[in-house]
Amino acid sequence: MNKKKWINIVSVYSIIYTVITLLNSVLYLCNGIYEDPSGNWHELDRAMILLIGIVTFELCINLPVKPLIFRYVTAYIPSQMLVFAYVWFTGLREPLAKTAYRDIWINFTCLFILLCVVNVVIGIFRKKRNLTGKK
Repeated sequence: MNKKKWINIVSVYSIIYTVITLLNSVLYLCNGIYEDPSGNWHELDRAMILLIGIVTFELCINLPVKPLIFRYVTAYIPSQMLVFAYVWFTGLREPLAKTAYRDIWINFTCLFILLCVVNVVIGIFRKKRNLTGKK
């Protein structure tokens, strides 16, 4: 991968991490919680899970699988299993919430679907731009 691709990956990672962290903080504040009850481990766990998702998605884009939906499913299933394993290992460090697996499934799946939709929209936009540029 070239330098531009790495800068793109780091930028996407940083933006998503920042947005998720800010959203989490706002939701806590709206519920009257002024400190993250899970502390710094929660931030590190969020960073690791997002890293798994971003790396998986970047690999997914380059898979030689057709059609596109199969490519996404082929990347999603092992990455979701890796995230579940990561959550299980965090349970060795501290007790997990009763809804930990459900919560991570919902959050990881929603983010993965959002990235897939954005990728498809960007692909359609580029294809249209290339078609109109060639005329």
